Amino acid sequence: MNMIQKGNSIAQANNRLQTDWQTLNKQNSGVLGGSAKNGTWHLREGANAKVNQKSFFAVLDQAAKKTGTSQKSQAPQKQDSFTEYTVQSGDTLWGLAVKKFHVNLKDLISDNAIENPDVIQVGQKLKIRKTGPQPAGEVTASWYGQDFQGKPMANGLPYDMYANTIAHKDLPLGTRVELNNPRTGQTTTAVVTDRGPYIAGRDVDLSYGLARKLSLVQDGVDKLVMRVL
Repeated sequence: MNMIQKGNSIAQANNRLQTDWQTLNKQNSGVLGGSAKNGTWHLREGANAKVNQKSFFAVLDQAAKKTGTSQKSQAPQKQDSFTEYTVQSGDTLWGLAVKKFHVNLKDLISDNAIENPDVIQVGQKLKIRKTGPQPAGEVTASWYGQDFQGKPMANGLPYDMYANTIAHKDLPLGTRVELNNPRTGQTTTAVVTDRGPYIAGRDVDLSYGLARKLSLVQDGVDKLVMRVL
């Protein structure tokens, strides 16, 4: 339990602790006081309070931290870093996200509070998220080939089964990655150009050409180590 501070109100207690004054009074004898003059209730300064074993003042302080109003010093939280770009003639949000900056289109729209993604103005300033290298991680990889040759990929270009390209569900189109087969020691780089795979348990689909370079053609599915560059 913690001591009620001067200025803590019943409304504040109800809001932060998700309760009402009757419950607060019932679980904390002597916390609430009434005024004989005007009939209003108030919190007794110096009293201790809790609701469902949660410290009143601790919850107040936790809520304050979320809004940056806590009196205790807090370590600064890591913020996404951005760069600024000025929209040029012919630019589209899709082109900027996929071809120029290799960021997720939904992030670009959200970061700039854009209501209509089809309309951007020449001279408009856009915030672009900065991306950088990420730790390597194990992925389950498969490959796709002849049946998709020449068909449009998620980036709008025709699929080339011999190119160093991959399909991934989430990574921004245009992202460069390094792929390593720990079983053979083979390593190569690739670019995210398509979406998929959509088979449970698989993380990435390689082009036929990449599957050959990483000795994946025969087995069809194998574990690789992928690192975003």
